[in-house]
Amino acid sequence: MYTVKLFLIIFPLVLSSRMDQDNLSFDSISSEPKSRFAMLDDVKILANGLLQLGHGLKDFVHKTKGQINDIFQKLNIFDQSFYDLSLQTNEIKEEEKELRRTTSKLQVKNEEVKNMSLELNSKLESLLEEKILLQQKVTYLEEQLTNLIQNQPDIQDHPEVTSLKTFVEQQDNSIKDLLQTVEEQYKQLNQQHSQIKEIENQLRRTGIQELTENSLSSKPRAPRTTPALQLNETKTVEQDGIPADCSTVYKRSEHRSGTYAIRPSNSQVFNVYCDVKSGISWTLIQHRTDGSQNFNETWKNYKYGFGKLDGEFWLGLEKIHSIVKQSNYILRIELEDWKDNKYFVEYPFHLGNHETNYMLHLAKMTGNGPKVFPEYKDLVFSTWDHKAGHLNCSESYSGGWWWHDVCDENNLNGKYNKPRAKSKTEKRRGICWRSQNGKLYSVKSTKMLIHPKNLESFE
Repeated sequence: MYTVKLFLIIFPLVLSSRMDQDNLSFDSISSEPKSRFAMLDDVKILANGLLQLGHGLKDFVHKTKGQINDIFQKLNIFDQSFYDLSLQTNEIKEEEKELRRTTSKLQVKNEEVKNMSLELNSKLESLLEEKILLQQKVTYLEEQLTNLIQNQPDIQDHPEVTSLKTFVEQQDNSIKDLLQTVEEQYKQLNQQHSQIKEIENQLRRTGIQELTENSLSSKPRAPRTTPALQLNETKTVEQDGIPADCSTVYKRSEHRSGTYAIRPSNSQVFNVYCDVKSGISWTLIQHRTDGSQNFNETWKNYKYGFGKLDGEFWLGLEKIHSIVKQSNYILRIELEDWKDNKYFVEYPFHLGNHETNYMLHLAKMTGNGPKVFPEYKDLVFSTWDHKAGHLNCSESYSGGWWWHDVCDENNLNGKYNKPRAKSKTEKRRGICWRSQNGKLYSVKSTKMLIHPKNLESFE
């Protein structure tokens, strides 16, 4: 643009100079050679200006072309992004349609189940009424038959009476069969209802809240209760020279922490980690340090154990029960927070077997740490695939644990959260404990250990 402006300034000057030279040529013939040289200079200046103008126009065209190409590239990127966004929108719409179809099918299925339930109830009531009427008739006939037998003993073997009794028995058997059929259909109906409830829960977790209005209510199973803590007085006995637990290992002058084989009474041989501290060898049943082991496991894995004894692990409910049923035991829990503060608590405790869902009952707590478990309460163990008691905490909070009245008090088998987990929801779903002032704390490492309350009973 600067070159064009310069040309527009120079060109009139050259043109006017040329016109003046033409006028002067008529005045004097003697000045003709000088004027001719002047014209040549003007032509050179004009040519130079045109050349510079050409170069300027060329540069301007190249710059304009580059800017247009950049604009086209940005437009192509925008078109591609808009196309991708439209594809994602279509996929979301398709998923929404599929969810709506599933919801409609479930609602229809739910209505069918309700109608079937009403029909079965009405049939059951009618059958019960018929049974009552038949029982009344049978009672009346028995009375009549008794009177006839008393009045005429010889009529006892009359074929009509025999056939009547046979008919009554057949009717009674038919009623029993019908009642059994109704009960089986009712069980199947309950199973279908449970399946529908599970599907509703899955949809509810993805954000659909529409199916709860028409769902059939299911009666929760009351948790089993155990009597107050009854401490065993039996002594552990070595079998085939294999120690019964880590305290027995320590009495054999094995005073180092490490992995040892034990065999509790009436149990198989298995390895445990013995943690020696202050002259006591504790049996380690749970250890969390770095999140390398997934603790959101099934009921079967929590029953028999998982992980590595030299790292993160859960010993197994069945193995723990085989140890603690030998004598009176103490449960010790050690916690370390992300500020390297360390705490511990100890409970005398009793652990039930698998028939009680490994119910945990603890006595009075000692130690400098938070109250991890409530005292003198029955706590049942649950996992996401095995609900025990009236709570279903493991489905919302990861890991298997002993739950009581609420789900977010303490859970040392939850998801391992790094310090960046700041939200309350993340803390609740991970390893956490709630202090007495109600504040929720995330835990860096945990240990759960056991040893006999009365060490002399092992001598």
